[in-house]
Amino acid sequence: MRAKITYCVTAAVLVVYFVLVGSRGVLLIEHGTALTVTFGVAVLVLPLIGVWFLWKTTQFVARANRLAAELDAEGGLPVDTLVRTAGGRIDRDSADAVFAERRAETEDSPDDWRCWFRLAVAYHDARDTPRARRAMQRAIALRDGKPVRV
Repeated sequence: MRAKITYCVTAAVLVVYFVLVGSRGVLLIEHGTALTVTFGVAVLVLPLIGVWFLWKTTQFVARANRLAAELDAEGGLPVDTLVRTAGGRIDRDSADAVFAERRAETEDSPDDWRCWFRLAVAYHDARDTPRARRAMQRAIALRDGKPVRV
């Protein structure tokens, strides 16, 4: 729940920022000189890119949460058996051991979105966020029956 609240607050702050930056871009365009119009258009591009990125990220999170809920209903969510340090961080050796199991499971069933979901969680626990995201994207694509990029 804490992560959802943080995400919503961050998204709201970004939207306010996009509106403020966009209004500055409009003011520059309204000024009417060639230079200010050029800068105004350039300033308007940044919030558009930001809105697109925020939208794609929100879609990704919603789809991943949908898969998590479905897997939870099936009783297939990975059980957290990881060893943690006194500060609460996941022990690297423990994460690596679980990752090896998940990778083997995924290699045995490469077309099962459930295996890819659990592999994504293992990547995340091993602090490999880019690969975790790619594995989750693959799980989403497999679940939705879409072509999977290799």
